Amino acid sequence: MRRSSLLGGLGLGLLTGIVVLSVLYLGERAAGLPYVPFVIFEWLTRILPGPLITAGIETMVSLITAIGIGPTSAVAKIAEMSLAVFLMLCGAAALGVVLALVARRTSRLALVGAAGGVLVWLCTLVALGQLGRLGATPRGSLAWLFAILVVWGALLGYAIKRATTRDAAGGVPKGRRRFLASFVAASAALFVAAVGFGRASGGRRPAPQAPGVGGGGPVGPEATSGPAASPSPELLAKRIEPVKGTRPELTPTDRFYRIDINLVPPKLDASAWRLRVDGLVTHPQELSLDDLRALPSTSQVVTLECISNRLGGDLISTAVFTGVRLKDLLARLGRKPEGKAVFLQSADQYFESVTPEDVDDERTLIVWAMNGEPLTAEHGFPLRIYIPNRYGMRQPKWITHLEVVDRMRPGYWETRGWSNEAIPQTTSVIDAVGMSMMIGQAEALPLGGIAYSGARGISKVEVQVDDGPWVAAQLRTPPLSPLSWVQWRYDWPYAAGQHRFRVRAYDGTGKLQPVESRPPHPDGATGIHEISAHV
Repeated sequence: MRRSSLLGGLGLGLLTGIVVLSVLYLGERAAGLPYVPFVIFEWLTRILPGPLITAGIETMVSLITAIGIGPTSAVAKIAEMSLAVFLMLCGAAALGVVLALVARRTSRLALVGAAGGVLVWLCTLVALGQLGRLGATPRGSLAWLFAILVVWGALLGYAIKRATTRDAAGGVPKGRRRFLASFVAASAALFVAAVGFGRASGGRRPAPQAPGVGGGGPVGPEATSGPAASPSPELLAKRIEPVKGTRPELTPTDRFYRIDINLVPPKLDASAWRLRVDGLVTHPQELSLDDLRALPSTSQVVTLECISNRLGGDLISTAVFTGVRLKDLLARLGRKPEGKAVFLQSADQYFESVTPEDVDDERTLIVWAMNGEPLTAEHGFPLRIYIPNRYGMRQPKWITHLEVVDRMRPGYWETRGWSNEAIPQTTSVIDAVGMSMMIGQAEALPLGGIAYSGARGISKVEVQVDDGPWVAAQLRTPPLSPLSWVQWRYDWPYAAGQHRFRVRAYDGTGKLQPVESRPPHPDGATGIHEISAHV
């Protein structure tokens, strides 16, 4: 009997947990209210030990890669959100079990359940405070969360009391089954209504843009400028054709990978947002987005790669970034001679430092536009940074504060055991093994892919078929930018059967890529990419 009571408490905890999650989802979608499971999950990921978080990241990326169910960054976010919801449901089930345990010792289960709801609310307050969002959360929102969580706990306690109560003879009271059936039906109806209304509401509106902010400016490589300007359209038009199936040179914004420490990206109001620049400058200021856009801008095609990208993975993308040079911005504010580095802070509490050499690099940009449009919320609206020859972990989004300092400070991921330098490894990838085709009088099979070496460029790509010799591939040069990946193709004399194809690249200095197979942590993945195919 005891066991059945505990199972009943667990089941009712899960049932009511699903309902309260649905109601919270409704509030988040309709009014932008904090979604409790996401808030608590993000808080946990910031306070848990770095090695544990790293192990979780690598396990998740490995599973997504092995299953091949979609773009890694998008699937990873869905998996993280699902885990956040799962943990909340586990907490709800645990509360149901606890209430079932104490059911014989007290008749005030509704009060005990309400206390459990208060505990969840207090955890949410702590999480919002630690995430820096408590001050931005209206009191009405906090009161709404309190009411929902306390009512949920009280209802759970009441339901478990009704489910475990016995009559004077020790039997099941009349009407208990009817009560449980009605309770389940009402919960299911509330769940359907909340989710349906939440989805129909269309979610929160995008953060309003500052007055006058329309298109971001340049759209393609023809509009780039500065030391990383793209070659002329005439020169680009003369290049070889890429193999069908090779990833495009420019990544559409909605397909650009997104890796950050948030389940949902911060939604910042550009009209209220300001960039605070202080520290070792003569004229510290708070700058609006319009102030920054009024400065001379530079556009350049850049490739960004996540340091957790696996060999041959898709956590790498290329786009046109537009912004103001960091060194020019700091010069306008009077950077002092002892101001060597810059410490960056973001709206999501991410932080990072820019090295002295990167501060003075003319290719380092404070970015407000991507592919000719203002940054989207997912990619850092209203402001992010681009630094050449660094992995994405060194390039914060949603920037709110630049502090000029006299020395480097460790960044968010460095304090959690990742690379201090974050310089991209030279890598090459096979994207496509094409259909057989006629080239002259010889039948050939085209292979294609990309090679990348940060800002160092690519001088040569070689392909090996089975155990044959390494043969030079054709590079689609010049690339769109000295800061972008390079597409390559190799037309292999056709031979039917099962074959293994391998690729390796040399950076712009002629140095061969690392061939030893190593995982992403801590300095980025290395090794020779290979695929097998029956042709």
